[in-house]
Amino acid sequence: MVAADAGRRRLERELHDGVQQDLVAIIVKLQLARRVVDNDPAAGAALLDEIRQDTQAALDATRALAGRIYPPLLDSAGLRAALRAAGPDTTIDIALGAECPEEIAACVYFCCLELLPGASAVSIREEGAAVVFDVVSDSATELAHVKDRVEAFGGQLTTEPGRVFGVLPV
Repeated sequence: MVAADAGRRRLERELHDGVQQDLVAIIVKLQLARRVVDNDPAAGAALLDEIRQDTQAALDATRALAGRIYPPLLDSAGLRAALRAAGPDTTIDIALGAECPEEIAACVYFCCLELLPGASAVSIREEGAAVVFDVVSDSATELAHVKDRVEAFGGQLTTEPGRVFGVLPV
């Protein structure tokens, strides 16, 4: 729970310090553009182009943040597509049947997402009545969030040098 609370605080900070500040800057520039357009149409047009770029950047940042909360690709295209989009340079091997519950797939996705930085390979498979994920990584990652997620589903997280294993009962 402590890790989950820290994650929510991190998201709140990103919303406040990132997206919110970007939108405030856009509002200020729009107010300035209103005054500039009448006096210097060329400068007003340039400022409006800059505002369009800033708005697109804020939209992209909002999409990225929302994707970390829950990626639409996970629902529309499944775990394989969502992980490949999140870690295009990581080898991802998934052998799951269609009967994997959505909440388990989401748990595995978010666990692997936490572990992707520095990961060279991710393997996800069914073993009996469990889903197992195995992440090969050379970076030291804070595992508190991953452990909280896995244990919330009655699972177990194991680590060894360069690897993290998660087992989630189905």
